[in-house]
Amino acid sequence: MDLSIIIVNYRTFELTKNTIKSVINNTENSYEIFVVDNNSMDGSYEKLKSFFKNEISMGKVIFIANSSNQGFAVANNLAIKESKGEFILLLNSDTLIKENSIDKCLNYVKNQDKVGAIGCKIILPNGDLDKACKRSFPNPKNSFYKLFGFNRIKKNSNSNDYNLDALDENGIYEVDSLVGAFMLVRRETINEIGLLDEDYFMYGEDIDWCYRIKDAGWKILYYGEAEIIHYKGASSKKQKSKLIYEFYRAMYLFYNKHYKNKYSFFTRFSVYLGIIILLIIKLFFNLFKK
Repeated sequence: MDLSIIIVNYRTFELTKNTIKSVINNTENSYEIFVVDNNSMDGSYEKLKSFFKNEISMGKVIFIANSSNQGFAVANNLAIKESKGEFILLLNSDTLIKENSIDKCLNYVKNQDKVGAIGCKIILPNGDLDKACKRSFPNPKNSFYKLFGFNRIKKNSNSNDYNLDALDENGIYEVDSLVGAFMLVRRETINEIGLLDEDYFMYGEDIDWCYRIKDAGWKILYYGEAEIIHYKGASSKKQKSKLIYEFYRAMYLFYNKHYKNKYSFFTRFSVYLGIIILLIIKLFFNLFKK
């Protein structure tokens, strides 16, 4: 089998249903779809199984019910362990596949032996690029530039290298990191570097995986000739405090795991303090959102 596609559902029946349908309608390579439900308890799991009962009977869609919500990494790892594909695609439940995008990426990467992972162009509903689809690894310098807006002053300088804004969004080139909303990974690579790090709950596991992929000598490619839509939540909406906490906890986990011994004590202290301050500020302003 060419491909195992993994979609994690958590109380998103309509979105997950539309994501699965877009895969089925726009993919020609041989594939299996794993839908891992993270203990939704809202009826979405049962409704999805009923809606795709024909695909289930054909073995095209496979459902896994998680007994508790232990996060994105844990859910994906459950399916990876059961999957059979030569390649694994992590696909968010709030995405839509367009114009054979999966096939385009898969057919391209099959001929690139040293490529461990590939991602595509990801467009938000308003037509803007989801900048997380091609990025550098976060570090104290580029995070500082991004936080204080220096990346907007000189578009072609190194100060904006986190989101690689100067690179053509329709191009094909090597990058540091992709986003877990669409990440196509070679099984051989996973066998070498291991599964997603389950210390991450919802954020950061994709960057961590990419870091380990590159650290093992594999390449990561951005393939801008394939495109999907990503229905990310609007930033103006009020977020759950748990998700805000996990976002900043992921920053700490990544830095502590990969950079702790690469920087001075002063830099480490500044980074940890900055994460705490940003978390407090975000939680405070989130209280006043509707």
